[in-house]
Amino acid sequence: MFLRARHLIAGVCLGVMVNAGAFAVQAQQQRGRGEETGEDQAKKEDEWGDRNLRLKAVKAEGPCPFVKVLYDAARYHEFKDNREATSAAMWTGEINGVSSDCAYKGEDPIEVGMTIGFSLGRGPMADGETKVYRYWVAVTEKDTTVLAKQYFDLPVTFRPGEQKVDISVPIEDIVIPRADITVSGSNFEVLVGFDVTPQMVAFNRDGKHFRYTSAVEQK
Repeated sequence: MFLRARHLIAGVCLGVMVNAGAFAVQAQQQRGRGEETGEDQAKKEDEWGDRNLRLKAVKAEGPCPFVKVLYDAARYHEFKDNREATSAAMWTGEINGVSSDCAYKGEDPIEVGMTIGFSLGRGPMADGETKVYRYWVAVTEKDTTVLAKQYFDLPVTFRPGEQKVDISVPIEDIVIPRADITVSGSNFEVLVGFDVTPQMVAFNRDGKHFRYTSAVEQK
């Protein structure tokens, strides 16, 4: 499965103005990974190490924004009748991690690119084989104000009998304008999370964890 969408996210000049910068999102569904061979490991390092070739053309002249997954929204759990049990599981999701890179020089805006890793699950009470997961990316002033937030839909179709799908989502062209050359990437954070309900937030804050494993992983 290969998905492509293009959206707009607002960028920020710290305390001065709000502009708009476009970023694109693509999703590549990866199935049946199994045990990693040397070739698999090399492929993973290539995919996650070479995250954004376009950004490499301009070396960042300062620190990059801190990119992280918001803990309260890192996992998605949907149970039938809100009964937290394996037999009642409908849909699950987990953001495994985010890798990122940035580029800027002089008074140019900060450009950020990243790759988000998702593990998505289908439980015995799931209705159908297709689920549209919703997640968001936000730009904030560090530890303070949310400056811009964009939501994305991630449709996933499970094959018959398939319980788990791993997906890697590259996001490019997050543009954060700067007031002047003194404003570095360290003034900003880029956060990622699922669109979760208050019940899901409480589930995550309690440290609960529910995740399906693939047939290969169970061997």
